[in-house]
Amino acid sequence: MKKVDLLNEKNEKVKDIKLNEDIFGIEPNDKVLYDAIILARASLRQGTHSTKTRSEVRGGGRKPWRQKGTGHARQGSIRAVQWVGGGRYGTPVPRDYSKKQNRKERTLALKSAWAHKYNDKELLVIDKLSIKTPKTKEFVSLLETLKIADKKVLVIVKEFEENIILASRNLENVALIASDEVNVLDLVASDVVLITEEALKDVEEVLK
Repeated sequence: MKKVDLLNEKNEKVKDIKLNEDIFGIEPNDKVLYDAIILARASLRQGTHSTKTRSEVRGGGRKPWRQKGTGHARQGSIRAVQWVGGGRYGTPVPRDYSKKQNRKERTLALKSAWAHKYNDKELLVIDKLSIKTPKTKEFVSLLETLKIADKKVLVIVKEFEENIILASRNLENVALIASDEVNVLDLVASDVVLITEEALKDVEEVLK
């Protein structure tokens, strides 16, 4: 049986929480997880890079000099690749970097990422996350109490609260997302996941 401690904001254990074996108890599939990471990173690329070839640059409509008798090497256009201001060869053109992965594989990848977090003891469940003021130092104080202030933390909540958003947004080692936005890339990029009890139930409901 997989279980994890439910903590309060004072880092005190409240009770044990049973975890879904079909999510946290599986053998992680690293191949599918790797493919999902590549897919996620590829989707971040715009693919708008572009340079002009010799047919697209301006000018060079006529031969710069006759073929023979000038002492120069033969040239067909002043916009050939060897000329300054000429076109480019073999350089990027706009393209779509997106990849495909079927739904079952995407779900398995997400489950594998969660299983790794549990196996590596990088999962903290808190009963509630309440920040009274929108001050960064209050959020830092919470992280210090939980002994994760020096780690890259992924905070997952069921619903956003303004104070939590304002208090955490200036911390470069903290990423805040909602439970319906959980993705493989954010999970594997974090050192520890701090998730509320409500958000954990949402995650298990979606992946069960």
